[in-house]
Amino acid sequence: MYYITVIQRFNYSLVKNCNHKRLGMYYLLSALIFGISATCFSVLIRIELYSSGNRILSPENQNFYNVSITLHGLLMIFFLVMPSLFGGFGNYFVPVFLGSAEVVYPRVNNLSILILPVSYLLVILSLGTEFGGGTGWTLYPPLSTSLMSLSPSSTAFVTFGLLMSGISSCLTSLNFLITVCNLRSYSLTCNTMPLFPWAIFLTAVMLVFTLPVLTGGLLMVVADLHSNTVFFDPVFGGDPILYQHLFWFFFAFFESL
Repeated sequence: MYYITVIQRFNYSLVKNCNHKRLGMYYLLSALIFGISATCFSVLIRIELYSSGNRILSPENQNFYNVSITLHGLLMIFFLVMPSLFGGFGNYFVPVFLGSAEVVYPRVNNLSILILPVSYLLVILSLGTEFGGGTGWTLYPPLSTSLMSLSPSSTAFVTFGLLMSGISSCLTSLNFLITVCNLRSYSLTCNTMPLFPWAIFLTAVMLVFTLPVLTGGLLMVVADLHSNTVFFDPVFGGDPILYQHLFWFFFAFFESL
């Protein structure tokens, strides 16, 4: 009963508490948990490649190696780096540096952290399909949009998980933008504002402009896979390189951070 009470209090605190420091710690804790699962996939990859003769994956399930690479890359980038460095440290320190008591939209901030576990669950659910999503973490067509994808449902799980993660990041970015513009102390001007809020502000600007591009590319992948569109099918006039342009437009800004 004691442990059940502790879990209930934690769930109540997560849903009802909108304090920016508490939510920043929740971001960091979530990123730690997600990062541990991503590290497990990384260890599996390295053990598999340790020796040319010994294998830990059975020959009947060699596709799980591709699944491990896919989930390792996605979890590390979208569920470790972005929530921890942007959501975690941003929520904890930006109001402190600005001399503000809170971010401008505390409830939206709370909604952003609540979306994150749901998106992580959708990505992990791709393991429950028959073959798993072994398309690679970049989800390049035609691996993700044709019969070369052994499990279309797993690709859909991964895609919708990334879409929900993008919604969370977009809400957090808008929150930081308006907070830096409207809630900083009267003594702080653009010239005297510390470097950390400037870094979070510029990161939020880039995410607001680039996340819709990645979202459009992912929706086009889902449409090609399940709705018989031909955005990336060269046989019917589509262009598979188009997805690479959309995908790396986002990551070119992300890597510049």
